[in-house]
Amino acid sequence: MSSNNNTRTRARRVAITSAAVLGGAVLALAVPTMAAAHVGVSPDELVAGDHGVLTFSFSHGCEDSPTTSLRITMPEGLASVAPTLDGDWTIDVERGDDGLVSAVTYTALTPVPIDLRGAVSMSVGLDEDTPSSLAFPVVQQCVEGATEWTQLAADGEDPHSLDSPAPVVTVAEATADGHGEHGAAETTTDAAAPVAADPLPTVLGAGGLVAGIAALVVAVLAYRRRA
Repeated sequence: MSSNNNTRTRARRVAITSAAVLGGAVLALAVPTMAAAHVGVSPDELVAGDHGVLTFSFSHGCEDSPTTSLRITMPEGLASVAPTLDGDWTIDVERGDDGLVSAVTYTALTPVPIDLRGAVSMSVGLDEDTPSSLAFPVVQQCVEGATEWTQLAADGEDPHSLDSPAPVVTVAEATADGHGEHGAAETTTDAAAPVAADPLPTVLGAGGLVAGIAALVVAVLAYRRRA
């Protein structure tokens, strides 16, 4: 009878240990996935008075629901907007009373699954007096639900701390030769460059993994003391 009780006790401890390890692993994997969800823009810097192609990329944003459309609102200070024709999307252009493009909606012919990266692009022209920062609020519509990427960081606030930040492009002043600090060639080629990795998901993932390991150590020590 005592042997059976000991066997059940050991089995229960093993189950607790396994659950602790599994919980830590799930946290390590799930937290970065949640934190990495956002709509990014590349390049994130243009030159006043210049032209450039902006690419808006996204992954999941409505939990487990595929993305069906992106509605991007144009900020003031753009002289022209020309969405890029893409066979995977239909494009709807809205214009204001001044005739300028006020919003562009890209609707996917087939909903974009949560495990795939999607992207849309447009050519924009800037005025000489374009503001130093251009925010592009985005509404990501999904099969179920939607996410509004519209938050803007206050002065001194880290944009990575926001839950749903809007994509932002910094505008550099044009120099005497008509280019910005980094030159026109870099402005055009950066459109194809990958978006810089956000360090926050890595930090959170490491924290989840450490939590799982700590739970395993505690469970093993408890098992050894009671065995």
